[in-house]
Amino acid sequence: MAAGAAIGKPWLPRLFPFLAWRGQINRETLRADFVAGLTGAIVVLPQGVAFAFIAGMPPEYGLYAGMVPAIVAALWGSSRHLVSGPTTAASVVLFSALSAFAEPGTHEYVRLALTLTFMVGVIELAMGLARLGTLVNFISHSVIVGFTAGAAILIATKQIKNFFGLEIPRGLHFHEILLHFAGSLDEINLYVTAVGAVTLATSILVRRRWPRLPHMLVAMIVGSLVSVALNALIGEKRAGIATVGALPASLPPPSAPVFDWAVVRELAPAALAMTLFALTEAVSIARSIAARAGYQIDGNQEFIGQGLSNIAGSFFSGYVATGSFNRSALNFAAGARTPVAAVLAGVLLMGIVVVVAPLVAYLPNAAMAAILFVVAWGLIDLKHIRHILKASRSDTAVLLTTFLGALFLDLEFAILAGVILSLVLYLMRTSRPRILPRVPDPRLPKRQFNTDPSLPECPQLKMVRIDGSLFFGAVPHVQETLACYERERPEQRHLLLLMQGVNFADVAGAEFLAHEAERRRALGGGLYLYRAKEGVMEVLRRGGYLQTIGEENCFRNKGDAIAAIVQRLDPDVCARCTARIFKECAQRPGAQTRDAAGVDAAQGEAAPASPA
Repeated sequence: MAAGAAIGKPWLPRLFPFLAWRGQINRETLRADFVAGLTGAIVVLPQGVAFAFIAGMPPEYGLYAGMVPAIVAALWGSSRHLVSGPTTAASVVLFSALSAFAEPGTHEYVRLALTLTFMVGVIELAMGLARLGTLVNFISHSVIVGFTAGAAILIATKQIKNFFGLEIPRGLHFHEILLHFAGSLDEINLYVTAVGAVTLATSILVRRRWPRLPHMLVAMIVGSLVSVALNALIGEKRAGIATVGALPASLPPPSAPVFDWAVVRELAPAALAMTLFALTEAVSIARSIAARAGYQIDGNQEFIGQGLSNIAGSFFSGYVATGSFNRSALNFAAGARTPVAAVLAGVLLMGIVVVVAPLVAYLPNAAMAAILFVVAWGLIDLKHIRHILKASRSDTAVLLTTFLGALFLDLEFAILAGVILSLVLYLMRTSRPRILPRVPDPRLPKRQFNTDPSLPECPQLKMVRIDGSLFFGAVPHVQETLACYERERPEQRHLLLLMQGVNFADVAGAEFLAHEAERRRALGGGLYLYRAKEGVMEVLRRGGYLQTIGEENCFRNKGDAIAAIVQRLDPDVCARCTARIFKECAQRPGAQTRDAAGVDAAQGEAAPASPA
């Protein structure tokens, strides 16, 4: 009955996208999804607490962010494997944005975090409904790599005090923390450092020797046991090992954002930056895994799913959630078949938290710091950093700008700076399309066009290929280049533009072509277009520019173009020309019979070439 209703009402799957894949659920998929969901629920335990520490939130909020948001994102998204929840990057940006307004961990700080989460969700949902899913494609990979590397170093730097048991004031910048640490080496608590070092070593060892085990969870257990042992041997007061404290063994309690225009206005820049980064992270992860699994995702639907998940999370004690690469990759590797796996991960996490929450009271801050060191190291993508540094100067500039911005500026502005710089560099590249003079090469089959400067040019006709879009930003460069050619050879009043490399033209580009046609016609020449794409021709037709250029001056065939243009050249100049650039030149009255390569046009025999 319900299935028939869904078929009869095609809008239902758009409103409730889970109706589209519910038919794929069976006993086999449920079994696989349950195993994957249970694995994900266990893994998110240490991660959620760690990410809450990074975000400046009470530790239980990191777990709450992996419950309701994960379920909603799975049901209303388009990916079969994406698992949403708290992530390192989102946590870092949250802390950077809110720590200036309230003390981390306080009630006011939590309320601001819920408000920011709600704002991010609304922006994401609006972008999805507006079909703006392709916008994340404009955030370059170099921005992501640079930001995550900078965020990773910040994460590790801010955990130095917990790892070594030092008192370092809150709110210091990256370099200030390092200077403070360098001046406090004699105050290091060796017992705290021992707990951190054992936790760090355990995580690295388990990850290398037994990769199937949840290395962070094992390391946190070992670190907690070492802390308990040290407290028993030398006393809690002397050891000075601080712990996280017990978590409330409860389901995520209802919460409410702050609906205050002044607060919304203050948080708007951070909400926009976090939205861009969160959506980029979620969609890129979803696309990557979908490509490996052999299916496609709907970017707009993913925006909607992420938006609804954050809106719901803000009312159920969750801070900003987005797609998690680690948990999504683990979900895929664990054999998840449908989004039910992510739903089960959120549901099972609720049950697990109720059982294990009291045990977190034994978790040392030093152990958490060690885990965050591991998380930070995993965020630094050395392989892609090396590739970017070797491959592209512009991408290197974007990477370094975002990286340094993350270290020395507010993180949300580091993201925006990287995005703006990458767009500026892109516009600079596209505003200078490649422009190459072309001449027929008799040495190539069918006298294909070539750019060999040693080949002679027609004294009356200039042929130029344009590779790039003719839009308002590119028109000045094209004008300047053509003007330069004209100054070098003013007698070349005829211009043939090879347009097969022009994918797009706007009004400015169309006006330029029309103006160039009028100008050259007034000089006694003409403008001709060869193989202009339909999209370009459509702009010329709609704006009336094609009437100015002349439909008869647009060609699809090279032979037709050359034949028509040669007939319009000055016959007196042609009579004096001995180069014979084109085969069609031989058909003109009084023309020589040898072409540029010295091949007789009539007999096809080799003969010495004459200079132009």
